[in-house]
Amino acid sequence: MIRASRPPWLAAGPWLAAGLKQENRQSAVVWEDMMQVAGLGRLVATPRLRATQRSALTMLVAAGAVNYIDRATLAVANPLIRRDLHLSIADMGYLLSAFLWAYAFAQLPTGAMVDRIGPRKLLTIGLSLWSLAQVLAGLVQSFGQFFGARVLLGIGEAPQFPTGARVARDWFNPRDRGLATGIFNCASSLGTAIGVPLLTFLMLSFGWRAMFVIMGVVGLLIACWWFVRYRDPTSVALTPEENAYRIQGDPPGHRAKVTFREWRSLFRFRTTWGMILGYFGCIYLTWIYSAWLPAYFEIQRHMTVKYTGIAASIPFLWGVLGSVLGGYFADWLLRHGFSPMNSRKLPAGVALLGTAACTAAAAYVESNLLAIIFISASLFLVYVTSTCAWALSSVGAPTNCTASIGAMQNFGGYLGGALAPTVTGLIVQMTGSFVLALVVGAVIGVISAASYLFIVRAPVTAADMQGLGALPAR
Repeated sequence: MIRASRPPWLAAGPWLAAGLKQENRQSAVVWEDMMQVAGLGRLVATPRLRATQRSALTMLVAAGAVNYIDRATLAVANPLIRRDLHLSIADMGYLLSAFLWAYAFAQLPTGAMVDRIGPRKLLTIGLSLWSLAQVLAGLVQSFGQFFGARVLLGIGEAPQFPTGARVARDWFNPRDRGLATGIFNCASSLGTAIGVPLLTFLMLSFGWRAMFVIMGVVGLLIACWWFVRYRDPTSVALTPEENAYRIQGDPPGHRAKVTFREWRSLFRFRTTWGMILGYFGCIYLTWIYSAWLPAYFEIQRHMTVKYTGIAASIPFLWGVLGSVLGGYFADWLLRHGFSPMNSRKLPAGVALLGTAACTAAAAYVESNLLAIIFISASLFLVYVTSTCAWALSSVGAPTNCTASIGAMQNFGGYLGGALAPTVTGLIVQMTGSFVLALVVGAVIGVISAASYLFIVRAPVTAADMQGLGALPAR
């Protein structure tokens, strides 16, 4: 049973205590009381639940890695595609941004659809759609056809991470959801790290068109695997003990499916907007590195092409570690007296501050080795933020709105993601250097960190969502 002792972070100083005072009054005490009444500390997952959890996370990591590898196909094949289809550099910029804008705006309806239709059906549809888009990209003959394939790719990939957030909430106890989130979220960094060498091998061995088709077929196979293997909890005959493990500590009185009224009402709460603004900076910084890191090493650091691939992969491997450890740390905080919201939003905000500091440092150091170290630290910390942000969606809203609020947050993130490559490119073009571009990213990171720390407060409850009036304090 969780001990109702004074949380250790209250001794960390007046600044931190003041910033969290209201949230603790409204959330932490209620959470501890609920846990003690329910006896959360005594419940563990049954062998069947553990097998389900392992299976679901394995498939989510596989799908997530393919998701990010597929995003990189256009960047890897950029020169060959421009030559074969007679496209300009500007045309390639439009193709790269087509995915990001489609992905960002597809988040809003997709989150509600995951909550309403369920992860099994919607991720199957999403995987099939984006894999079909990859196959079509290998067959295109014009800019317009390629643009359509990239938009379809963005729409199809939209359910991946809202689905992961919903699966974590559906199958894991609240004290275990952070690590589960870190595991499925590490697929993004893992896919980025392995994507370039894998796609380069496929392209050189079979051609860029075959590279797209092969990845599309792989995605379709994973879609079949997911549909055959995964089951939503409502379709499984769970024992009372298994259901108690899954939902113990969740707010009472929730329904299985979200309504449009409930989805729309999420925009009334400051916590929702704090998550949206916070994730903007997280993904902005992520996409500075995702889109420009090889070019940064070549242009700013004067590395040869032979070494840029290796140098660009190292930081993303640290991102895998940051994703998993971030989730573990969030669960550790919850078990040691932090409220569910604080155990997620605090590491998200603090890690984003660290990312901003390391990004600024990378801009000014002269040593290439130090630059790689600071960028690796940046990606380690930004993936801590990313994991904790997704874990926040599992405690920040009622159960039937988990994917909805997570997708809203991701929408804000990918507005930043869509802007980062363009803004960075314009700054580099005007100044001839990446220094100002990295500093701008660091400033955005600080502002977004403050959003997590000071705007995000208590979770949105089902009772809150039934109310009317002005923007609530939550």
